[in-house]
Amino acid sequence: MKMKLTGFDILLFIMLSGVVFVTLYPFVYMLAVSLSSNVHVLKGDVFLWPKGLNFDVYRVVLQDPLILRAYVNTILYVVLGTAISLFVTAAGAFAISKKDMLFHRGFMTMIVITMFFGGGMIPTFLVVKSYGLVDTIWGMVLPTAVSTWNLILMRTFFAGLPKEIEESGKIDGLNEIGVFFRLALPLSKAILATIGLFYAVGIWNNFFSAMLYLRSTSLFPLQVVLRNIVLQGSSNSSEATSISGDTLLVDESLKFATIIVSTLPILMVYPFLQKYFAKGAMIGSIKG
Repeated sequence: MKMKLTGFDILLFIMLSGVVFVTLYPFVYMLAVSLSSNVHVLKGDVFLWPKGLNFDVYRVVLQDPLILRAYVNTILYVVLGTAISLFVTAAGAFAISKKDMLFHRGFMTMIVITMFFGGGMIPTFLVVKSYGLVDTIWGMVLPTAVSTWNLILMRTFFAGLPKEIEESGKIDGLNEIGVFFRLALPLSKAILATIGLFYAVGIWNNFFSAMLYLRSTSLFPLQVVLRNIVLQGSSNSSEATSISGDTLLVDESLKFATIIVSTLPILMVYPFLQKYFAKGAMIGSIKG
């Protein structure tokens, strides 16, 4: 059967195409500038595709020891932080999903209150400092380990699991911990992938915690290094000035190249989790 396009369909297509263009153009432009020769960038000839293909800026970025160290730090924070956040969130969500748990309503009330009120930046810093987490990798993953929204989302999912599953596990001799690890978690791949993606993206883009809790440059994540490059307009690499006599031009290309390098990995992860993302978000939001 042949579908007939209406005026509204055409208008919707034009609007969505415009949204896609506005969303993608900054990335395409940065990629084009970072791959173009300095002469074409200086003339303003670069718009959608590179001119005078040149990979020197990416060579500088990938050989800069500060950027490479920050890259390793960021990957460590993402892997470690996501694992800790998922475990703590899943365990807490499974516990508060039990309505017969002692002080269930009180715990839920305290958890919801944290969505509207916080202790503030200075009290939070003092707490983190009192535990000796300042200038350590744990200062990047523990203070922001649990998101209240993600906890409630996962709690809603666990509350929607059939009671027969838990009862069958207890008949086989499992306690609550056994039900959680052997039954609940294996059935939660979609919601775990969704929440894990939320946490991973948040940790990857997190520079505020580093500004507060880190002092050593050897512990800085990639986003802090990127921020310093964008603000200062320079790289610690001595090769930056050897590419061209125009330092400002090289620095501009260097900024775009560093942004692309710092953004690309997290963008590449999303397609592999996309099938879980929509499913997990919907399950966690409508069940219970």
